[in-house]
Amino acid sequence: MRATRALAVTVTAFAAVGLSAPMAAATFGPRDVRVEPERVHRGGNLQISARGCGHGGRITSNAFSETRLPPSDRTSFADVRIHDRVTPGHYNLAVECDGRTQTARFEVLRGRGASGGLGGSMGPSSVEMQVGGGLVAAAAVGGAVFLVRRRRTSHAAF
Repeated sequence: MRATRALAVTVTAFAAVGLSAPMAAATFGPRDVRVEPERVHRGGNLQISARGCGHGGRITSNAFSETRLPPSDRTSFADVRIHDRVTPGHYNLAVECDGRTQTARFEVLRGRGASGGLGGSMGPSSVEMQVGGGLVAAAAVGGAVFLVRRRRTSHAAF
């Protein structure tokens, strides 16, 4: 009788663990929605992250085009680009997945962000190399002429 009771308790415990595992993996809609950066210029990019969207979802706002949120067991990430002609001010975005929605807030700033250019990622062109070489040659010739004239005037004085 004791063995039967122990077996029944063991089976019940394993059944409870086995049935709760799918519930732990289930998604219950978005949570911990974050926006980076919280302040962005028109035409800039936002990265949006959300947990709880295991089957994916969508992100909507008036400041950018609708974007898909990819499925993930942990945290899903999506990058969006703010429209160039959006009015500066505070905006909301909505993350929707599994039939539930969570919102987050961000601010669009006036003007455009700084254009950093190429940042030295390109080397000089052949024309720039030729101009630079010509300047170095001119400096060498000018320096040689200066030294020769100085040497002549110093020998003439003695």
